[in-house]
This record gives sequence, C-alpha cells and structure tokens, in this order.
Amino acid sequence: MLVSAKEMLEKAKAGHYAVGQFNINNLEWTKAILLTAQENKSPVILGVSEGAGKYMGGYTTVVGMVNGMLKELGITVPVALHLDHGSYEHCYKCIEAGFSSVMFDGSHYPIEENVEKTKELVKVCKDKGLSLEAEVGSIGGEEDGVVGMGECADPQECKAIADLGVTMLAAGIGNIHGKYPDNWAGLSFETLDNIQKLTGDMPLVLHGGTGIPAEMIQKAISLGVAKINVNTECQLSFAEATRKYIEAGKDKEGKGFDPRKLLAPGFEAIKATVKEKMELFGSIGKA
Repeated sequence: MLVSAKEMLEKAKAGHYAVGQFNINNLEWTKAILLTAQENKSPVILGVSEGAGKYMGGYTTVVGMVNGMLKELGITVPVALHLDHGSYEHCYKCIEAGFSSVMFDGSHYPIEENVEKTKELVKVCKDKGLSLEAEVGSIGGEEDGVVGMGECADPQECKAIADLGVTMLAAGIGNIHGKYPDNWAGLSFETLDNIQKLTGDMPLVLHGGTGIPAEMIQKAISLGVAKINVNTECQLSFAEATRKYIEAGKDKEGKGFDPRKLLAPGFEAIKATVKEKMELFGSIGKA
C-alpha cells in the first residue's frame, strides 16, 4: 500500500539520515528500486516526472503498475509515489489518479503566486492524507547545451512557504539536475543553514543528487536534508549496462534480442546504484 512521505521523512530528519527518491521511467526501473528497498529494509520514494508519466501511459497506469508490484512482490517497506516537479494542474491529476505524494514546483512564479497556489494544495493534500513538496529557488540544469548553475533560495521566502504547512521543502542551494560541470562552485551550506534555522523541523529536500561528493551529501543531511533525489545516475548506469550487453554480441543466433535479456543488465545496474545511494544516505535498515 502506498503511503504519504510525511512519516518517513520526519523520522529521517530526526534520525539524521535521508530517504532516497529514485525516479522511475519504466517497469524495470520500478521493479529494481522496489526490490532493492525491500532487500535493504529502506523506505523509498518513487519519483515520476510529468514526461515520464506520459511515457508510461498516464498517471493512472503508473499507479496501477506500482500498486500491482507492491502486492505481487510482497513489498512491506514504506513506499511513496511522488510527482516530481509538478505543475499546479498536474498535481491535481496525480491526486485524482492515486499518487500518495506530489511536488508543486512554483519556483518560477513570483513568491506571492507561489504562496497562493501552494496554500490551496496544502488544504487538498491535508484533506486526503497526502504529502506535499514545495520549492523555492530554481534548481539548475542543462538545456540545449547551456548549463544553469542553480539559484540560491531566499531563506525568508522559504519560511513563507514552510509556514503554509507543506510536508517538505526543496530549496535551491546551488544544486543542479544532470551532470555537474567542472566549474561547479558546490552547495551553499550557508544558505542551507539559514533555511533550516527558519523552517525548524521541516524536512528539506536536495534535488540533483547525482555527482554530489559524499562529504557534501553528509553535510547537507546534518543541516536538515531528509530527502535526496537521484535520477541521472540511474539513467547512466542503466544505459551503460545495456550498451555493454549489446556490444558483447549476445544472441548471435539471429533470433533477435529477447527484451527481457536485453534489459536484464540495466535492471541489475539500477539495483546496484540504488543500494549504493541508500548506503550513502543512511536509510538502510530504517524501514
């Protein structure tokens, strides 16, 4: 059964570890992440971007797939199904479809509009027992070859959003999506510290978890980060394992690739990546 991320993240912040959000893109990714969480007794959050939701056949399809796996695979650890960087409209679509958690990314709005829309979603999610993530300060990333360095959030704006009653808060502290460039300045721990002082016990979220050095991850956790998102690293490990399988010239009998065999190396690579991150975040054995 899917659960809100509220309890698992409150426990993580109090226990000074982080729960991993691993984005899913297909059946193999979902199965690999769930089995790894179960094997390592770790709570887990399955992230679904709007694009991935469309690719997998829509939000209702995603909910059906995940719920089916929870039952058939005997998953007993806490699992939240979470909309990642959702628009206002898509938050409602995911709530209707049966997601247990949503993220409203209002960081591109003026703070007044971000507050207004977030406030409305707080009430809806509270009534339905769902967790809600909000964002202040944009997360950088690569688009058309241009790398944005990420924007540090205003701690006072973070407090304004946190005071609305959201479950968790993603604040830009110089982190970016995708690979980090060689000239990346690193995370702004001063900003993170100031945000935590103003938001108290609220779990904080670190997006762009791929490529951040382990010591920075640990310091971020010590300053209130209780949820860390990972996507790019899973994509890279999945693609590399599949590439090696194809280049090895398997299945030379001319029958064509069996998709189950073709995707098996990527499946195992995802499991290894997720376990490695769970160890780093300290969530193993916390279910």
